[in-house]
Amino acid sequence: MTMKLKSLTAALACTIAALAPAAQAAGAALSAQNAWVRWLPNDLPAAGYVTLRNDGEQSVDLVDISSDDYAMVMLHQTVSNGSTQQMVMVHQATVPAHGTLAIAPGGYHLMLEHAKHKVAPGDTVHMKLKFSDGTTLDTPFAVKPPSQQ
Repeated sequence: MTMKLKSLTAALACTIAALAPAAQAAGAALSAQNAWVRWLPNDLPAAGYVTLRNDGEQSVDLVDISSDDYAMVMLHQTVSNGSTQQMVMVHQATVPAHGTLAIAPGGYHLMLEHAKHKVAPGDTVHMKLKFSDGTTLDTPFAVKPPSQQ
């Protein structure tokens, strides 16, 4: 009986080892760098910023963002209309093949509304960034005061 259990355990370990590199390879093309949140007091909406890198052969779209720390996370883009600027909600943003997408002040940004618990500078909040190829990045964002970038 123990010989069968050892054989089964060895077979299971080989199967897991064979599958693990494939799962890592599929997600390894996308990464998130320099993720941070500009915190604002009094439950005002915060803004999230991150640089998304795609080392893959195909462009992918950021299609959904969620967080256990905020009730609502939306992707916005700042658009200039002559002498004025406005924030427009967008449903996706493309990360080009072998390139980056900067979600940065003055362009795309994540709008975070209704913190589910007290969030303050020095904290870390997590966001799940979901992409059109099925990849999800669970990304830590450093919370910074409004004066810091």
